[in-house]
Amino acid sequence: MSVESILKKKGTDVATIAPDVSVKRAADWLRAKNIGALVVTRGDEVLGLISEREIVLAISRHGETATSMSVSEIMRHGVITVSPAETVSHVMDLMTRHRVRHMPVVHDGKLAGIISIGDVVKYRLDDLQLETNVLRDAYIAAR
Repeated sequence: MSVESILKKKGTDVATIAPDVSVKRAADWLRAKNIGALVVTRGDEVLGLISEREIVLAISRHGETATSMSVSEIMRHGVITVSPAETVSHVMDLMTRHRVRHMPVVHDGKLAGIISIGDVVKYRLDDLQLETNVLRDAYIAAR
């Protein structure tokens, strides 16, 4: 299964934020949208990612002043992106190797979606359920 097939099910909406917005506004946006990460963009360019993890680390390092810092000061730079054609297995490998929970999906240089560890787990559970059903049906048919 490809990233594109997951995006077809979940949709391609991506919450984005500008790099000059305050960390407090980013946290408010995460809470309001009930999501774990925002893609930091300038126009069509993906600059980075800010997640709950970066916000917690910033507060731990800088205290309460972190909330008035700009997103660009604490965001994860050099974010790993994937294409819609990537396999879910490859995405799982990248997420595990780089210890990330969110990956922007980029197609032809433009943001096309985002895939999270939750999306990958859901795919894997659905895949295992399908495999279980096929094996059960084959077992019953063989009796």
